Amino acid sequence: MTALTAAELVAGYAAGAFSPVDATEAVLARAHAVQPSLNAFVRIFDEEALAQARESEQRWDRGAPGGLLDGVPVTVKDILLQRGSPTLRGSWGVSGEGPWEEDAPSVARMREHGAVFVGKTTTPEFGWKGVTDSPRHGATGNPYDPARTAGGSSGGGSAAVAAGAAPLTLGTDAGGSVRIPASFCGIFALKPTYGRVPIYPASAFGTLAHVGPMTRDAADAALLMDVISAPDSRDWSQLGPLTGGFRDGLGNGVRGLRIAYSPDFGGRVAVAPDVAAAVRRAVDRLVELGAEVEEVDPGFDDPIEPFHVLWFSGAARVTQHFTPEQRERMDPGLREACEEGARSSALDYLAAVDARMALGKQMGVFHQNYDLLVTPTMPDTAFGIGREVPDGAPYRRWTGWTPFTYPFNLTQQPAASLPCGLDSAGLPIGVQLVGARHADALVLRAAHALYGTSVTELPPPPPPPTPTPTPTPQD
Repeated sequence: MTALTAAELVAGYAAGAFSPVDATEAVLARAHAVQPSLNAFVRIFDEEALAQARESEQRWDRGAPGGLLDGVPVTVKDILLQRGSPTLRGSWGVSGEGPWEEDAPSVARMREHGAVFVGKTTTPEFGWKGVTDSPRHGATGNPYDPARTAGGSSGGGSAAVAAGAAPLTLGTDAGGSVRIPASFCGIFALKPTYGRVPIYPASAFGTLAHVGPMTRDAADAALLMDVISAPDSRDWSQLGPLTGGFRDGLGNGVRGLRIAYSPDFGGRVAVAPDVAAAVRRAVDRLVELGAEVEEVDPGFDDPIEPFHVLWFSGAARVTQHFTPEQRERMDPGLREACEEGARSSALDYLAAVDARMALGKQMGVFHQNYDLLVTPTMPDTAFGIGREVPDGAPYRRWTGWTPFTYPFNLTQQPAASLPCGLDSAGLPIGVQLVGARHADALVLRAAHALYGTSVTELPPPPPPPTPTPTPTPQD
């Protein structure tokens, strides 16, 4: 049961094949089984989840499910507010006292649709980097090899989905934070167009930050997007309401789509041979499905410097109230990034905004000719746990190994990662699909078409080792 998608669970409830309590008990058991080796959770809600599942079971027994996700186990990244549970953001600088009386918009929408909340998942401190470890909650391992990173910053949720500890999770992405761990853990993730999923409170990283679904396939992501894209008056920057839903036309395929394929951003990025070959096979499947594919580079220079100004300034802003004692307990890399961000002037910030707008214009023009852009999600597969960059890397910050992800946070475009194979070490590889702003449904449609082929089929992660008894994770 822990391998089923959300759609399959809902179908099973409707048919009476099993109940939300059955599913929740199975998922909770799996969550506890993988927690010692993966550290995917900061909290597991045993009693609360089972109470919600029993209420859902009663609704299904009456033939009156309460929403699209009624009885589906879900997890939430410990960046997003969840009523009744501390949101600690991986930081000793956040008090757990509360009160915790409010849901983030996406969490509120899932609650309204009857979701069963299994736990809060791990994040690096304030979600600041592309791996998941923090002084407060430790490091999250990869289900395919717990000695390697799950990626980040939504690594806890990605590890949970891949390991069978919930079919759906909510993540945040301001530089690749749902796509990086999706690639490393072999699952699906979508960074929607900025504003499509309402955010509250506003992120310190401003309009770089998106909330998005992390799931077992594109169909589940479309289902979750139909839930979490509903408007919320607390977000002044949200987009207007949609006409129709993300599941409408999901099966229409890719025939006739104009797709640009950039294997290495015009030779600028060194891509591991196994990754390059797997992504090329995914592109070949798109051609077989009827897409018109051209190998072409989008042609922009690496926007790492303006991204750093915006990113590090946001980090400095969110921690500016910290006491000297709290700063001593911060992630050392985050402390360095905050010091760098605090040195940026208003003119530096505005120059970064100018560079961002120019990149947005360039990609807008690019998508006049191409419906989608395909790239590797990551240039390599997961590296050792507990470090910000791979051993021997020539750069100090996580942005050095994520060149395919953060540019599309600057441009606010929808971008998805889906699995396309394993490397020689048995680690997942991801392919990224990028659409023009507002083309979220098209990205999901193309991803769903690939899920109809063998290219996305991965063997499951190895089973977790038999754990020694440990208490439910709590702060």
